[in-house]
Amino acid sequence: MMARRDTAIRLVPADAAHVIDLAPRLRPVDRIECAAMGHSAGQALRHGLLVSAQVWTALEGDRPTAMFGVVAGSAADSDAIPWFLGSDHVSRHARTLITQGPTIVAAMHRHGRRLCNFVSSENLQAIRLLEHWGFTVEQDHVEMRKVAFRRFIREIK
Repeated sequence: MMARRDTAIRLVPADAAHVIDLAPRLRPVDRIECAAMGHSAGQALRHGLLVSAQVWTALEGDRPTAMFGVVAGSAADSDAIPWFLGSDHVSRHARTLITQGPTIVAAMHRHGRRLCNFVSSENLQAIRLLEHWGFTVEQDHVEMRKVAFRRFIREIK
């Protein structure tokens, strides 16, 4: 078995063309998460692009491998909602995503003191990445449309 190498990715501001390319290639676990939230893959990515304060695309060459962003709360609210959806190719870039995490998370924190959302309990890769990025992933499960989720939180004081 050949070891997977961490090929180069670059982060760019997301745009609608990335949604069109990435939506049909989302990981099955991400599709399940989207459906549990009441969206198709394309709807979830378009919604994220429209409502987020900041959205990035991870490009492998010229091909989107993941999109992620942060939805800012109201001016009176110090919460923001981070999100991340990716293709099967995203696992090739785990090392890069881990090392770029502090910069990404700092950018997200500009939109909220507390970052909080839910991740499928089955999405073990995402849970590991969140933990590397300094999020607390709670053990309790919340069920949405028969899918178990765990809340994740990161707060700066």
